[in-house]
Amino acid sequence: MPRVRSGAHPLRVVVVRHGPAEIRDPARWPDDAERPLTPSGVKATRRAAKGIGRLVDPGPRIVTSRAERARATAELVHAAVGGARAETWIELASGRPAEPILDRLARSAQPGEEFLLVGHAPGLAEFVGLALTGDGLPVVRLAKGGAACIEFAAAVRPGAGRLLWLLTRKQLETLGD
Repeated sequence: MPRVRSGAHPLRVVVVRHGPAEIRDPARWPDDAERPLTPSGVKATRRAAKGIGRLVDPGPRIVTSRAERARATAELVHAAVGGARAETWIELASGRPAEPILDRLARSAQPGEEFLLVGHAPGLAEFVGLALTGDGLPVVRLAKGGAACIEFAAAVRPGAGRLLWLLTRKQLETLGD
């Protein structure tokens, strides 16, 4: 799949839902943020990350929630695409609304920069909806380990994004093979 660019210096944002994680179990993980990827989730996410690596420019800015499953996903993506180590944004925490993610992105982004946001459902799907339509409604379904790419040709604001691609983890795995 070719990289699609529009305008002189568009901002691209790739949103990545964390890979397959262990089932919630308060006895094992009293803090759900500590719940890890499953062993098979690590393998599948590593393959999907290679697919992401074929779609993004080298060295994007990677940001993640503090949850272990998201941080592990971000590390696997980092290994495939390079760049600086992932930053942690509280805005990407599980259960957070989409608006603060878009606000932080608007304050942080530089023209032509590429971001990878690693987080959770439904927040990331709501972020995609906010970016594309101006409403924080989930207009896409992000599978675990799946990703979507949004481009902002000018200002980062609600409704200003354009969807470039949306792929499941299995589709990304195929690209990585």
